Amino acid sequence: MTSDSKIEKTLGYYDSAAQQYQNLIASEDTPYLAEFITLIAGGGRVLDLGCGPGHCAGEMARAGLSVDASDGSAEMVALATKLPGVRAVQALFSDLDETAIYDAIWANFSLLHAPRGTLPDCIGRIHQALKPQGLFHIGMKLEQQDGTDRLGRYYAYYSRDELVTMLADAGFTIVREELGAGKGMAGIEEPWIVIWARSAPEVL
Repeated sequence: MTSDSKIEKTLGYYDSAAQQYQNLIASEDTPYLAEFITLIAGGGRVLDLGCGPGHCAGEMARAGLSVDASDGSAEMVALATKLPGVRAVQALFSDLDETAIYDAIWANFSLLHAPRGTLPDCIGRIHQALKPQGLFHIGMKLEQQDGTDRLGRYYAYYSRDELVTMLADAGFTIVREELGAGKGMAGIEEPWIVIWARSAPEVL
């Protein structure tokens, strides 16, 4: 199966399970989100990259931030667009091409669906889209074998060191790392990492 067909199958799953996913996370607090919001100046512009049904984007909008959101799943975007203050569009990670417009970008366990080999380009695009010293949150599952889970979703896994290297190569400075483990929709306990990084300042 090609990378394109794997991604199509993944997006097809999320289209079919969008409402179920929204119901699953509706009553849950998202770790790190409240603190992330406090680090963004009032009215700051943020992007929820791989927003799903828009739970995090909605929280950021309610906090007074200017919120863009994107997801590859049409049904997820349809849910996110219903949230007040959220501008949601259907787009792939590779569609991000803005320059220095965001104060922060939130990619919470979404980039793990990017095809193997494309993550450095995705991270480079994120760095380009951030303002100098912009904040980037990335959550990823760790050190397992690439492939599809029992729900048919494609995952690419990396080690902590690989992620740190990719961030540094893109020009990021890491300011926080957290390791943990938890269960997602597939019901399997999996290790994960959350990294916060700042984009490099402008070179004068």
